[in-house]
Amino acid sequence: MPSSRARARRARPVRLTPERVARLSEGLARLEADPSIQRRTQDDPIEFPRRYSAPADQEVAGLLAASLAYGRVELFKPKVEGLLRGLGPSPSRAVAELDVRGASRLLEGFVYRFNVAADLGVLLLGMGALVRERGSLEQLFLDVSAARPWRESLSAFAQAIRDAAPRKEIERSLGKTRGLAHLLPVGDGAAKRLSLYLRWMARPGDGVDLGAWPRVGTSRLVIPLDTHVARVAKNVGLTARRDLSWRTAVEITTALRLVAPEDPVRFDFVLCHLGMSQRCPRVADVEACRACPLATACATGRRRLQRRRAPT
Repeated sequence: MPSSRARARRARPVRLTPERVARLSEGLARLEADPSIQRRTQDDPIEFPRRYSAPADQEVAGLLAASLAYGRVELFKPKVEGLLRGLGPSPSRAVAELDVRGASRLLEGFVYRFNVAADLGVLLLGMGALVRERGSLEQLFLDVSAARPWRESLSAFAQAIRDAAPRKEIERSLGKTRGLAHLLPVGDGAAKRLSLYLRWMARPGDGVDLGAWPRVGTSRLVIPLDTHVARVAKNVGLTARRDLSWRTAVEITTALRLVAPEDPVRFDFVLCHLGMSQRCPRVADVEACRACPLATACATGRRRLQRRRAPT
């Protein structure tokens, strides 16, 4: 029997008819307008950069929050909370003024799953060096993405932050790095948290995202692919793939571009929280399908409802 990876490689790209695009567009708009979904910003790591009004502070707090946004929400949120509290009212000014000694005090004893204090030292001191050098992280991203494909741009952004940090001094003070490749990923992986960060920064402020990086634009963004988005996207026919790869993220984004050509990740937040909230549950639930705004666009939901209506 072929492996799941082999099946994912062979999955044919989806083909959306105009009728399916229309149903998706209507359902996603209804979902986006749902107040219960909008309120879920309080259960999302975007709550951290949304605390600040200045784009300079939003971009620093946002990268810190997005980089640590893995695992269980109730576990990573206290870690981000503690670091932001230590950085004070202006995270941008704090990282620009931070030195290795200050980072050692801020990060003493820090551990979160794959990451240790030295990893966070590279992130914070790298950001600080680049804020001083380029003026903002937005300018850094514009510089590194000017002549690169999008995935390479994300890698170049992460690599620039790694390279800007005084790595040897950090490791002498805080010990060896351990999960730097996870915190600031470079390569061809799905880059979920970097894609999430770009969505927060580049999309216009709409009650969810921040609009802090207007010069980056939205047309090249790729959806941050997690298990919730992947499950809902497969249910509604945005992909037939089963893996959480960059290729799958691009395929879902390409399908969503038919719905919102200039803003293809517009519906990422609502798709993710439809899954996270269990309104689109992992286990078949006919009542959940009946109440779902995407029911008419969802092949999985239609099958469940048809089976429920079928005579016994």
